[in-house]
Amino acid sequence: RGISSDQRPKRPLTAYFRFMKENRPAFREKNPEASSMELIKKLAGAWKELPASQKQVYEEARRTDWQRYGEQMARYKAQLTPAQAAALKEERRRQLARRRSLRAKRELAVLGKPKRPRTGFNIFVSEKFQESEGISPMGKLKKLFDAWQKLSTSQKQPYLQLAEDDKVRYENEMKSWEAKMVELGREDLVRAKKKRLKKKPAETAKKAGTARTSLGNKAKLKLKKPEE
Repeated sequence: RGISSDQRPKRPLTAYFRFMKENRPAFREKNPEASSMELIKKLAGAWKELPASQKQVYEEARRTDWQRYGEQMARYKAQLTPAQAAALKEERRRQLARRRSLRAKRELAVLGKPKRPRTGFNIFVSEKFQESEGISPMGKLKKLFDAWQKLSTSQKQPYLQLAEDDKVRYENEMKSWEAKMVELGREDLVRAKKKRLKKKPAETAKKAGTARTSLGNKAKLKLKKPEE
């Protein structure tokens, strides 16, 4: 108790990120109109062109910080009870899982994965959200949920139909996107059902033939037994 991951010593920056942090203000001043992405590209280009002797300065600073980090971590771990160490380990695991999830989402956004289809309720909310009353977004959502629950089947039907249309849109876009991912060698992003359908017909036929032969052999053995 009294120990949290916020007190855990921070890992030192790499030489590259140290350079980025140190030089970002100057680059921003020289390129005030540049977007964050454009600024990062400029800094990355500057790091690439930086002479090895100047990069060495950042590497030395990283090594010094890494040594200090090791000493701080040793002191930090020494003050933890077994229960605290286990709790912090679990917290660290959840943090890493969240980071992996965010990285995966960013990658899918960059690759242009189609947005999932909306439900009838989602469409209802997007249409009514601005005009709904409520002091907070959550308050508005609660009122809209209550309003949706009170709608009759016929009143919900237009939204449900739009949701069905959106499902068709999603499936069509996903087919094109998954075909593109296969071309790029990213079969890991294709849905499991699609992967199963990708099995070669010849391979499937071969397996079926093998199974039939095996069953035939078993049947013959059963027929021979009475004769013996």
